[in-house]
Amino acid sequence: MSLRKAYFLIFLVLIVDQLSKIYVKTNFVLGDEVVIFDWFRIHFIENEGMAWGTKIPGEYGKLFLTVFRIFAVVGIGYWLADSVKKRYSNYLIVAIALIFAGAAGNIIDSVFYGIVFDGSHGNLATLFSPEPYGTWFHGLVVDMFYFPIWRGTLPSWFPYWGGEEVSFFNAIFNVADVAISTGVGILLVFNKRAFPKTA
Repeated sequence: MSLRKAYFLIFLVLIVDQLSKIYVKTNFVLGDEVVIFDWFRIHFIENEGMAWGTKIPGEYGKLFLTVFRIFAVVGIGYWLADSVKKRYSNYLIVAIALIFAGAAGNIIDSVFYGIVFDGSHGNLATLFSPEPYGTWFHGLVVDMFYFPIWRGTLPSWFPYWGGEEVSFFNAIFNVADVAISTGVGILLVFNKRAFPKTA
């Protein structure tokens, strides 16, 4: 795969990711939910940008996370360019491009959203608001895809969570997260094709 095609894939993922986030951010109040199917909903949340809503504690935790991710994306970008130059497997190049695009998509939220949007608590956010909710590098990542496939009470004999009401799948995510997960999935499932043995 050429670098131009990899760039096109990255661009496509970023456009879909950002358009979906901007739409949700400007049409949903934080916590709003639209039921598409019982097992698939659009549910608007925001988070610091780590998996499962985890956050780094402290005054500079968010800044550290954002800067770390920028350095990581630079490294992934180098890996992509080097893999194309060395004519590595298309499986590997597509996977790296998807991971790069996903990481970059969430970085855009973290770097810019705090200065281009106002808050979503109790009202619709405004793009390019004169009163933004945050500062550079302190934006919140927009998530919206929610798949509560199963809800119920676990039997009492079930270890640790027996008798508790649970739901699967609890994560709420976005297009960028899907791209990262797909890229990682390609590397895991097609490992032998992505990393062919050299003689």
